[in-house]
Amino acid sequence: MDHNIVKRVIIDMRELIQNVEIVDRDYFFEKNANYILVGVRRSGKSYLMYRRVRELIESGCEWNQICYVNFEDDRLTGFRAEEFDDILETAHEFTDQKIYYFFDEIQNVEGWERFARRLADHKEHVYITGSNASMLSSEMEGRLGGRYISMMIMPFSLSEVLDYRKVLHGEQDLLSTAGNGRIRGMAEEYMLHGGLPETLDYSIKRTYIQNVYDKVLLGDIIARNRLNNPKAMQLLLKKIAETVTQEVSYNKLAGAVKACGLKFSTDAAIRYTGYAEDAYLLFRTRNYASKFAEKESRPRFYYVDNGFLSLFLVNKDAALLENAVADRLHRLYGGDVYYFRSAAQGIDIDFYLPSENTAIQVTYSLNDDSYKREIDSLIKLRKHQDSRNARLMIVTYEQEDHINVEDTDIDVIPLYKFLLMNNIQKI
Repeated sequence: MDHNIVKRVIIDMRELIQNVEIVDRDYFFEKNANYILVGVRRSGKSYLMYRRVRELIESGCEWNQICYVNFEDDRLTGFRAEEFDDILETAHEFTDQKIYYFFDEIQNVEGWERFARRLADHKEHVYITGSNASMLSSEMEGRLGGRYISMMIMPFSLSEVLDYRKVLHGEQDLLSTAGNGRIRGMAEEYMLHGGLPETLDYSIKRTYIQNVYDKVLLGDIIARNRLNNPKAMQLLLKKIAETVTQEVSYNKLAGAVKACGLKFSTDAAIRYTGYAEDAYLLFRTRNYASKFAEKESRPRFYYVDNGFLSLFLVNKDAALLENAVADRLHRLYGGDVYYFRSAAQGIDIDFYLPSENTAIQVTYSLNDDSYKREIDSLIKLRKHQDSRNARLMIVTYEQEDHINVEDTDIDVIPLYKFLLMNNIQKI
């Protein structure tokens, strides 16, 4: 790698960060820790690093102390692990003071973890981003030896979208007629188009979302995993989108792909969905009421952003509503989000949070058709779990109410209020 190219890459990134508009987000960095930021492509990982750089500058650092390298820069194509030392040498040409290292999409360089470990061992300050779940795996944590804090970055939440749009959303704004109207309008747009940060700057949002999806599919899934059946991967993701709100078996997914004339096994369905999860495109919930084997074999899948899901669906507001709720819960509680389905007990709960003793149903509107079904499952779950203190909720598109049935309290909450929560118990 040409030494001057590395120098230009670092200088160009400083100029970019100086001029970019920074949006504050709901993430906090410890002052002296090293971080690995992971998440789906275009979720805002780089902008968080830009924000961290600007914080360092505001605290008194000089720009020459910032060494920021983006490994998706085409000028670094073919960069090898043994060339990392050239970056260190280049950084020290700018200053003899403490250097702060920022490496974007470092997983593009095979063997990067040894370099990252060496920097941490030398007490350097390092921030890394990547778009692959292997960077959060137990194997990777073992290789890095606890030297880095892992942080998963998701697309904008509704509150972050409102902040970006400069729409106030405090308690008084929710009560104000004009304020409430603006917030509801933004919540509707969020449900339809999701929260990829750069979608907010596009009038034709679908085109941008499609471009990001194609990059995730072709680059982060098909190319990275060297899939020899890319059409099957495309069809599988479409079928998964059609099953959002339902539990689905891998046999069923494989059958749906084979019905389109492709060879595709159940084992392939398991591997391919795993690749999509590794790229942070999908996540799953499991049945809390099932035995272990069934928990793994009949998950419910959700897309990490409603914008991706909307590419596949037409007039499917109910699925988009539930996916938005799933995304919010996944952001707040990670893997501690389940569904609860027991045929023997007649219980079918969309989301169950054992750590919060909370059950949540999702329905677009609570009407004559859905009222009994949604409420009966919540009452049966409370009795089945023998918990009178359980928090029971129904999330709708816009209805709000408080119901008491059979000595059971149930809160009916509109989507926009649910998406603005920070703690499930304080809604």
